[in-house]
Amino acid sequence: MEALEIGRIDITAGGGGKGLLGDIDGDGRMELVIVQADWDIDDRYVPHQITCVTAFRLTGEQLWQVGTCNEKSGNFGSDFPAQICDIDGDGNLEILCVMDKKFLILNGKDGSIKATRELPDEVAHDCIIVANLSGKTWPSDVILKDRYRRMWAFNDQWELLWTHEGNVGHFPWAYDVNGDGYDEVMAGYDLLDHNGKLLWSCRDLEDHADCLWVGDVNGDGRMEIAVGGSVTCLYDVDGNELWRYDGSIESQHIALGKFCPEQPGLQMAGLDRIRRGDGYKGQWDGKDGMFLLDCHGKEIWKEDRQTKGWLTIVDAIYNWNGEGRDYILAYRRGGGVTPGLYDGEMNRVVSFANDGYVLHGDLFGRGKEDVIIYSKDTAWIYSGTAYDVSQEPSGKPIPQTKRLIASTLYPGGVCEQ
Repeated sequence: MEALEIGRIDITAGGGGKGLLGDIDGDGRMELVIVQADWDIDDRYVPHQITCVTAFRLTGEQLWQVGTCNEKSGNFGSDFPAQICDIDGDGNLEILCVMDKKFLILNGKDGSIKATRELPDEVAHDCIIVANLSGKTWPSDVILKDRYRRMWAFNDQWELLWTHEGNVGHFPWAYDVNGDGYDEVMAGYDLLDHNGKLLWSCRDLEDHADCLWVGDVNGDGRMEIAVGGSVTCLYDVDGNELWRYDGSIESQHIALGKFCPEQPGLQMAGLDRIRRGDGYKGQWDGKDGMFLLDCHGKEIWKEDRQTKGWLTIVDAIYNWNGEGRDYILAYRRGGGVTPGLYDGEMNRVVSFANDGYVLHGDLFGRGKEDVIIYSKDTAWIYSGTAYDVSQEPSGKPIPQTKRLIASTLYPGGVCEQ
């Protein structure tokens, strides 16, 4: 089934950067925010900071722009230090970003600077994690990190709460896994409490954590932590390993959902990087394949991929067409395979006509998820049901979900079913 294209936006003015979503003007319809990053042909781990932020309405108008849009956009070689959230609890969304070697808080309505903070280190720019370390009713704290080793946690007054050094992986995940009113932080293979104290560590894992998810996988009423890295494994909140799946070469992405409604608990979709390619070295023969595990870590299926491509990103979409179903989203597949939604039997049930990076969320406050696929110059808006993008929005601000305040190239998430 082909998804319905309900809108198209010219985003050339954004400079070909990374997309973020949020109802930044509070009118009941989300906006698309493109963050462009610095560029260095000799550095595969750019971006190091944001150079330009451009906000677009989904009807196509440019809302505002901060910074200078460069002709050359930074590569997607590492994460982008930018998020959208209500960091000060005033009911309006802000854009957080590392820009001009500072940490900036921008007003979502017009892009004006609300606050400027000093970075704790010149390399504290790999990504931004928003967390509730202070026990407030909203997440008001910020964690910065370097590429793989160090983290710095700050409160809303930019007072340093703690630092951590270890194998922190790509994107640490903050969530109140034990219900104490404070976020714990899964920093790679280490679980930290809100004071930065090490609670426990995963055992016998190599490399680093590529992807982290939280959910009640086995249906026991408690949250578990799923880790994708050298293998895929599941831990309870006390640090006990419940199972591990070693049927993959490199578990690059995972995602939790009720992809098989007839089965107990949650299922875990994943992406195995079977043979790594390297575009920097001209090695284009890589291969990847998706897999699906049941709540006990048993393989349900594994894709025997026949097309080229090794850079697939796997995520989960909930209530795509209003029917309450969970689907596996796969994009950046390569080999001529456009983004698609897959069910728990490995059927490609929804196809998208255009290729590119993918965003998804409740764009119009309808209680269902829509999809935006974007390239360097165009963003296509897709839905499972017909909708007129130009109709007047409700005026009721759309809440910013946990996933949207934790935007990353290495999607983690929380499945609260």
